Order: sequence, then C-alpha cells, then structure tokens
Amino acid sequence: MSRIAGTLAALKAQGRKALIPYIAAGDPFPEATVEIMLALAEGGADIIELGVPFSDPMADGPVIAQAAERALARGIGMLQVLDFVRGFRKTNTTTPIVLMGYANPVERYDQKHGAGAFIRDAAEAGVDGLLIVDYPPEECEQFSADLAAAGLDLIFLLAPTSTAQRMAQVGRIATGYVYYVSLKGVTGAGHLDTAAVAEAVPRIRAHVKVPVGVGFGIRDAVTAQAVAKVSDAVVIGSRLVQILHAEGRETAAAAGKAFMAEIRSAIDTL
Repeated sequence: MSRIAGTLAALKAQGRKALIPYIAAGDPFPEATVEIMLALAEGGADIIELGVPFSDPMADGPVIAQAAERALARGIGMLQVLDFVRGFRKTNTTTPIVLMGYANPVERYDQKHGAGAFIRDAAEAGVDGLLIVDYPPEECEQFSADLAAAGLDLIFLLAPTSTAQRMAQVGRIATGYVYYVSLKGVTGAGHLDTAAVAEAVPRIRAHVKVPVGVGFGIRDAVTAQAVAKVSDAVVIGSRLVQILHAEGRETAAAAGKAFMAEIRSAIDTL
C-alpha cells in the first residue's frame, strides 16, 4: 500500500476527511519552501500537493500562474523541486507528497538525465504521487505502470464535463485518489456550486475505486466544510498561495500553518 493510500485509508477508518493543500514550489521564498511544507503538515495537512513551476500552464488561474512565474524567475526547476522534497523528508517521513504540474518538465527531465530518470529520482527523493494535468489516461498506461513499480501513485483530474466513458478510463488506472475539478474554469475561480459537487461525486464513485478529492473554488472554512460533507478530501490552493505571498519571509510558514488549522478544524466538525 502506498503512503497516499495508507493515509486515506486511516482517515476513512477514523471517519475523517483529508485536507490537501497546494503550494507552488519556490514561491514566495525558495529558501522557505521546506519550512512551509512542514508547517502545513503541522497545521493539519494530510497530503501536500507541490506545484512544479511551468511557463505555459493550461489549468492554472492568475494566482497560481503568477506564483509559477515568480518561482521560474528564481531558477526553480525540477531539480530544485526534488531537493525540496528531500529536505522535507529529513524531518517528515509520513505526510505524502504529490507533485502537480505538466508533462513538459517531466519529459525534459528524462531527456536531460536519461530514460526513467524522473521516476527513479522522484521515488528516491520521497515523492508519493504525480498529478500531470496534460497526461490523459489513454496515453499514459505504461507511465502509470512504471510509477506503480516504483511505489508512486498517478492521480487524474475529472471535471464537470467528464463523461462516463472518461470516468471509466480514469478508474482503470488511477491510484491514490482522483481530483474532481469542482467547476468549469481555472484554479482560483469562484462560484463554487456545492449542490452540483454533491451530485457529481456519486457519479464518479460509480467508476473509480479510489477516494475522490475536490478542489478549485475552495477558499475558506465554510466552502471546505461544505465540500468535505460530500467528498473524501478537500484540496485548497489559490487562497493558500495568496496568503503565503502576502507574508514576509519570517511569517509565511506560520500563516500557512494557521490557515491549515482553521480548515482542519472546520472539516473535523463533520
């Protein structure tokens, strides 16, 4: 059982929902990324999604896209991202880490370091899963098998526009959890319709065997609690990125921890 699967199974046994924050690696301060990751775990995060900076994102709204631009300007690439995970693992060996990003940095890594280098090095660093936005399930069955052989999960996005056929395709190879994009649009968009989420999650569960996390549009304790009622996990990104960006170097980690504790408390009241 992977670290992600074990974490989610333990939470289910406790009757609790998972809290999954997203941060952009290297933003707002590269030297504080590991400290922020540790603080999020201390604040109640169950799994951490670490965004890999990329110059041409297709699913990220302005907040996360700008965070990636800032990280790229500071020289943050896949090598640095894996170093952040290694740094985190020196202190925390239990909280799963999912790298979230796009195909280009992954494939470029193998071009530079040799076939299979990315999976090998990600596993060695302590990564537990990948969410590659532009890898459709029908094109990465071998990639999924290679990840599984290294003990890593492959996580897919589903959306309000996903058909039953697409859900079934994802269900055949998804491991860890699936990430349901709760609205049509990019990260950070508003107008979260919790009633629509409540209708969608059972349809997804009919096709996938892994837990269902919900993200996009979750900004506070109220929306997190509403989503937690109908899903297995709450994913929150843009609002956290905004909070961290507004802080100074010395206060960013504490602010992230406080925000996690607020959301954790809200979803634990269910």
